[in-house]
Amino acid sequence: MNPHLPKFLFLLLACAAAAGAAEHALKQPRPDLFTGGQPSAQQLRDAARSGVTTVIDLRMPQEDRGYDEAAVAEQLGLRYVRLPIDGAGGISEANARTLDRLLGQDTGTTLLHCASGNRAGALLALAQARVHGAPVDAALQFGRDAGLTSLEPAVRTALEQPPAH
Repeated sequence: MNPHLPKFLFLLLACAAAAGAAEHALKQPRPDLFTGGQPSAQQLRDAARSGVTTVIDLRMPQEDRGYDEAAVAEQLGLRYVRLPIDGAGGISEANARTLDRLLGQDTGTTLLHCASGNRAGALLALAQARVHGAPVDAALQFGRDAGLTSLEPAVRTALEQPPAH
C-alpha cells in the first residue's frame, strides 16, 4: 500500500470539512479504493500526488461538477472514466458488473465518486453480491461502508431479481 495514502485521506477529509461537506467525506471500503462525493480540483491534485491513478465518475453528464473534471484529471495523468448512473434507475446488475470490470482494470488506487457517495456504495454493494457472491447482509454493509444511504431499497430490489447470466 502507498505510504502516502493515509496523508491523502487526511487531506481530502480536511478539504471536505473545510468546504462544509463533511457529510460527503471520503470513505475507504478497501485499501485500493476511495469513495465519496464530488471532489474539487484541489482534491484531484492531492489524489494524484498521493498515488491515486484512476478516477471513476458516476455522475450524469448534466450534473454540475464546478469545473472540467475530465480535463483536470487528464492534466494530472489520471485515468478518468465516466459511468453515468441516473439515481435509483441506474442501480442494476449490468451497471454493477461494468463498475466491477472497470475497478479490475486499475492496478493502482481508484477514487470512485458520484455527488455524495450513495450511487458508488449502491453499485459496490450490488457487485459484492452478484459478482463476488457475498451474502446480502455483507454486501449491503460493504455498500454502506462505501457511502450507500438512501439507495439501499433500490439495491435490495435489484437483489430480488433473478441473477443475470
